[in-house]
Amino acid sequence: MARKASASGDGTRHTTIREVAERAGVSVATVSRILSGTYPAAPATRSKVMRAVEELDYVANHHARALQGTTRKSIAIIVNSVISPHYAHVAQGVQTQAAEDSRLCQIGTTGGDAERELAMVQFMREQHPEAVILVGNVNADAEYRARMSRYAHALAAIGSRLVLCGRPPLGPDVPAVVVEYDNTGGAFAATSHLLSNGHKRILYLGRRAGYTTADARIEGYRKALAAYGAEHDPGLEVDGTFERFEGYRMMKERLAAGPPDYTAVFAGNDQIAAGARQALLEHGLRVPEDLSMVGFDDLPPAADIDLTTVYQPHEELGRTAVRLALEHARQGGPPPHTVLGTHLVLRGSVRPLVAA
Repeated sequence: MARKASASGDGTRHTTIREVAERAGVSVATVSRILSGTYPAAPATRSKVMRAVEELDYVANHHARALQGTTRKSIAIIVNSVISPHYAHVAQGVQTQAAEDSRLCQIGTTGGDAERELAMVQFMREQHPEAVILVGNVNADAEYRARMSRYAHALAAIGSRLVLCGRPPLGPDVPAVVVEYDNTGGAFAATSHLLSNGHKRILYLGRRAGYTTADARIEGYRKALAAYGAEHDPGLEVDGTFERFEGYRMMKERLAAGPPDYTAVFAGNDQIAAGARQALLEHGLRVPEDLSMVGFDDLPPAADIDLTTVYQPHEELGRTAVRLALEHARQGGPPPHTVLGTHLVLRGSVRPLVAA
């Protein structure tokens, strides 16, 4: 069968969605749903459609049409919050790199809600950005991973890129760029610093099972305990989110339960550390004279409270996400996966224990 095609105003010949459906042997509606990421198609059906899209060059033409007229090239970024220092710094990095590459930025927030994040990706896709960048912590259960994987394929089908920024990959066959930092290694270094200063019982604040960032940090904490031969006591791990008031709550409740049976505190981030430190001071305990403390992020208020913490390259994370997404769009090939390093910033919140 001869290929039919539509023509644009400039005479350029474009493949139609009907041609894709005919080549794949499915309905136009099936092609539309698969490319929109809203249709849980069988793998064989999806494979036939995506093969037809590639053979007929439908992806390139569809994307070109999206960029015609007054549409400007843009980058979309989706974060939990614009108030959190971490997300604000990453977003600034995205904005800075996007401006250098003559792209506009769109930003959306989710409040940490996975359903809202999925909906936001769909909304951003309709704006035809060159990349949709997802930043930070998420509860990546099986259903979430499956749906986000479909959205990654849908974005790829229109010439866009999904970028996972500060979180791990969704799987080997998902067309998503990954830019993360070494959460596990950073937590290992922070815990090792406490252990090497004689602290064997370390309270961990901010465990949140199922959330990517929290899981990676507590993994580093546990690995350091094992490496130093220190006992892993699950009772020293306290559940909570990454906000300052949560750090205060976790520490307050722990102190109300009885005198500290630990000599140091590892706060899951610097916000938790600030809240926990306030609770300790109200209880008449000082850092580091009575309890040592480390954090993670090296953002305000870490320097203000003289906190030993793990530095992560927030703005570089955002800049790298944009840079790799645009490079991958130009060059093609397997999506890149980059891990940026972290390092320990030593301040005055850790006191060495004197050996008995």
